[in-house]
Amino acid sequence: MRWPLGANRPAILDSGGLIARGPVVLPGLPSTDILLALGAAVVLGGAYLVVVPLSLYWWMNRRWMVMGKLERTGIYGLVFLFFPGLILFSPFLNLRMAGQGKA
Repeated sequence: MRWPLGANRPAILDSGGLIARGPVVLPGLPSTDILLALGAAVVLGGAYLVVVPLSLYWWMNRRWMVMGKLERTGIYGLVFLFFPGLILFSPFLNLRMAGQGKA
């Protein structure tokens, strides 16, 4: 149950028999704020290193021959911005153009 700000919360006895008011923090567990900060860092890091670089690779592979100069300039800017994630996936992706057949 959530208590409104300023309301008297019920008293809780801690291990020493003292009365404590407010949230109870269990020993050995990180606080909710730390877990939220770690979760946000994981989500943002995953987006920066995995989601955006893979979508950028997909976009470049699909549009490389038909891009206009503004789109290409924007793509180059995004490559510069998301370079660490692109480097992570570069050994596994092959973006060479299809050949013209037998030479």
